Amino acid sequence: MASTSDEETVEAQSLSTSLDPYGQLVKMLMPRATCIAIYDRMSVPLWLSDGYDGHDLAQLAEEALNAARQGMLGSDDPDLGEQEGFARSWDGDTSYVFLLREGASLLGALAISCQDSSSGARPFSLVQGLLRPALQVLSRELSHQYNILDLRKDLSLRDGDLALLLDPSGSADEQDDHDLVQLVRNCISHMECSYGALVVPDKKIAISAFADASASKDAALLEETHGNLFAWAQVQRRTLLLNKAPPNSPLGSLPYKILACPVRHGAHHVAGLLMLAKRRDATDFDVRQVRILEMMTRRIAYVLQNAYDPSTGLLTRPAFEQRALAALATFGADAQHCVAYADVDRLHVVNENHGMHVGDEVIDRAAEVLRTHLPANVIAARISGDRFAMFFPELSLEAARSFAEDLCGKVASVSVAHEGKAIELSLSVGVAAVPDTKFPLSHALAAAEIACKAAKDRGRGRVEIYQEADRSIVRRYEDVTIVGNLREAIANDRFRMEAQPILDLSHKGTPRRFELLLRMIDPAGDSIAPDKFLSAAERYQLATDIDRWVVQYALEILSSAASALEHLGAHFAINISGQSLGDEDFPMFLENKLREYELPPQLLSFEITETAAVANIVRAEMLIKRLQDLGHSIALDDFGRGLSSLTYLKSLSVSHLKIDGELVRDLVGNARSQAMVTAIVQLAQAMKLQTTAECVESEEIMAAVAKLGVDFGQGFAIGRPRPLEVVLQELLRGAPGIVRNPAAPRMARFAGL
Repeated sequence: MASTSDEETVEAQSLSTSLDPYGQLVKMLMPRATCIAIYDRMSVPLWLSDGYDGHDLAQLAEEALNAARQGMLGSDDPDLGEQEGFARSWDGDTSYVFLLREGASLLGALAISCQDSSSGARPFSLVQGLLRPALQVLSRELSHQYNILDLRKDLSLRDGDLALLLDPSGSADEQDDHDLVQLVRNCISHMECSYGALVVPDKKIAISAFADASASKDAALLEETHGNLFAWAQVQRRTLLLNKAPPNSPLGSLPYKILACPVRHGAHHVAGLLMLAKRRDATDFDVRQVRILEMMTRRIAYVLQNAYDPSTGLLTRPAFEQRALAALATFGADAQHCVAYADVDRLHVVNENHGMHVGDEVIDRAAEVLRTHLPANVIAARISGDRFAMFFPELSLEAARSFAEDLCGKVASVSVAHEGKAIELSLSVGVAAVPDTKFPLSHALAAAEIACKAAKDRGRGRVEIYQEADRSIVRRYEDVTIVGNLREAIANDRFRMEAQPILDLSHKGTPRRFELLLRMIDPAGDSIAPDKFLSAAERYQLATDIDRWVVQYALEILSSAASALEHLGAHFAINISGQSLGDEDFPMFLENKLREYELPPQLLSFEITETAAVANIVRAEMLIKRLQDLGHSIALDDFGRGLSSLTYLKSLSVSHLKIDGELVRDLVGNARSQAMVTAIVQLAQAMKLQTTAECVESEEIMAAVAKLGVDFGQGFAIGRPRPLEVVLQELLRGAPGIVRNPAAPRMARFAGL
């Protein structure tokens, strides 16, 4: 591989931070791939698959990129030239190299090594066709990131003062130029100001700093100006230079000169304000300082977009890891550090009972407690969903535990009001020491997560320390405690069937399609969330028994009004677990039940998860064929979560793809999720499959999935799950020739509960 400069290496590192979703997409499309690598335009590796052992790929990528450059210069090489890549075969293996372009610009290369099938290597053109959606979105991603890097380089070249602001001293103490507090202090120092502030309301960021004690006496007076200046910046969308305030100005009585610049990204709305203040007897702000501050706000906008979670204002996981690793590098080998892993308790209950928007508010309130009570040297991040991580430098386990317990107490004292009711909060926290290993932070976070799960097992709202000698810390007791109730529920019909509507996004009328969902009822009559008892069912091989119960119940209750439901165009989907796919007797049981009740085929369909289908590919194919022979359609659920592929999709003759909710939830404002969903929709349309977006929790998400071409939507924005009996009664109300209460025969069995 050609040698690279430090600048090229830094550029490659900057590009590599966001390519994992694209590498995973390629894995999904190419299941036979043993090595996958993405290279930049200088042949520097940006992303390598796990277990990478593809030195030949690096040579092939460099060969392809060099040949492409020669082709642009007029090379007549017939083997490479202007082509978009090539394939090379060895004994039983074939490597494919694809050039990544945006118009005439060469962006990099994607290299893949695959095991040949029994029929030999697949042609380059076929593989290129399979990967076309991934190549397109990957090229766009690299193009966007190159544009950002080019902007940063251009800013640095045009003004040397910007480099001074980012690293004024050049000392080893400044490990992270993303530190917004330090950026504000740098502005104050280099422009000889008395005060500086950064305010970003929607990210809950409010940073202020003083150059001297005399200015700090005016803290309240200066902070009062933040609101007025931010409101002005939102309207004017330009920099305010006020070396002398007009007498009638609200700032006329302020004994300071003001320079304030809006923080915005490109043409987007004003998100924040960076403000500097000098005393009136100081030198005026000049054009050079205005220019520096405007460039600094661009830098801050970039930092905010990439390093901070937009909802909570805490760091993102990549930014957290970067800062924590940088902090570890500054301490000696004998220093002790700790990490904490925190998880909001029972958030799924809040989401299920009150909606995702209330769950988001709960997460924000918990994050606010963390943000406002952590010391300045503690690094905190929202790593995913309702989970947070904290890095405590130079702190013992007991001290970190004491601090975490104090945080738990503060979170417990907070509540969220919704519809006149107070929703109580609690936090479970696991604490672990940072070990002296090759990957200290990753190992510490994994240990802290295990301790956090133990805290949940032991009552929630508490703190546990990870200790390898304590075997119970790594053992989950929840399945053990619930399995007895689960067996009793199966034997005594202690379940409730609910139906969640699925909306045709092209018509948006009254939904007639539904997914059947199961709830378990414990001996006290309380509902138990599916993620609790289904986990125990999988662990103790009870999932097939539950599926049999569901099939029997659904067919019995639907058969009482099948003809009327068929006339209304109603449709119901039943989920089949992975264990049932692997059970030898379940397909015959299902077929016998379908023949017994003789429901119209268009009234009923079945859903199997992508991962379960791939894990039981042969049995899945057999079950799908038997159901299709009976006229029923099959959907592949949670598509995009696992490592399925186009090859498996071809062999599984499903008619429907349900896009995984994690992709859908992040769709609005997340270009990567949009690219993934777009690729899935394009694949589905090419194979004439219908698509459903799960977890459509807002009108914005509904509009986004409809715009991307998704056929159906399912989620709280469309309708919540409700008892199947209620749904059937509403559907059948007024329809001729039906049973008044179709659930009555079955519900009689619950009379004693």
